[in-house]
Amino acid sequence: MATLKEIAEAANVSVATVSRVLNDDPSLSVKAQTRQKILEAAERLEYKLSPSKRNATHRMTFAALFTYRQGLEIDDPYYLSMRYGIETQCEKLGVTLISGYDFTGDKPLPAADGFLVIGQPQTALHTQLSQQSSPVVFIDGVMEDAQFDCVNVDLLKISQKVIDFFIGQGYSRIGFIGGRDHPEFADQREQAFVEYGRLKNVVQPQDIYYGDFTSQSGYQCAKKMLQENMPFPPALLIATDTMALGVTRALLEHGVKIPEQIALISVNDIPTARFVFPSLSTVRIHSETMGAQAVNLLTERLRDERSVPLSVFVPSSLQLRDTTRR
Repeated sequence: MATLKEIAEAANVSVATVSRVLNDDPSLSVKAQTRQKILEAAERLEYKLSPSKRNATHRMTFAALFTYRQGLEIDDPYYLSMRYGIETQCEKLGVTLISGYDFTGDKPLPAADGFLVIGQPQTALHTQLSQQSSPVVFIDGVMEDAQFDCVNVDLLKISQKVIDFFIGQGYSRIGFIGGRDHPEFADQREQAFVEYGRLKNVVQPQDIYYGDFTSQSGYQCAKKMLQENMPFPPALLIATDTMALGVTRALLEHGVKIPEQIALISVNDIPTARFVFPSLSTVRIHSETMGAQAVNLLTERLRDERSVPLSVFVPSSLQLRDTTRR
């Protein structure tokens, strides 16, 4: 049987490159022509691939199933950046990508080697995916399941980080304005905030507001808070920067001074967060990296026939600007 060295000499590349190509290493960046030369040399020299490695020579097809409407990407760049990370990594790895929106479990799944599910799935979609055999990676969704891989940010840590920061600045009452993809399910940010806030005795039920993650929804939630909840909480965690834009508009319209009368911290750190007035203090989430790592997980699971599910948490960092005291 041919050796890796013989294949390397025939393809005029290093032995390490041959090994990584034949093992379909997702972190390897190599030209398509070079990859093809190596595969042709391996076939010509009758190099024996294991079944899993033979499958690696097949151009894989992944299906990205977005659980939300496409218009949400315009309202919230968090998801747009995640999609960009998926598309870029698939292109880098030579993976064919097909996409679809509004997947709730009420339509057939596309034919694919594996599925990337973006957002929290409804029960029907989760059941539908559980009944088929292709591997699935959830992004920003399900975290504990015996079948599936997940890529997420640690929302509990984000909530703890923000609440601890506010407590450190002397605040004893902290409110929350967030959104829900589905009215019957509290968003993970909301759940984490309420649980930790109650533990620290700084969160009250009347200080929790939610809408649908848009700027308009943030505006409406803030107006409701100002009309119904006086005095309002002096500090707020807002689920997304997009919602925070609406919140700040409502506060400024009512003459509320930021951060003197109310301090705000939002989540995502979208590009406009630093350029609006006042500039947003926010938690930076690397959503593009989340998309790319999900593609890597799915590629590796197919390549290595891994059966144990993995959960990957992408770190976040607090960016302090003009909506908080310094």
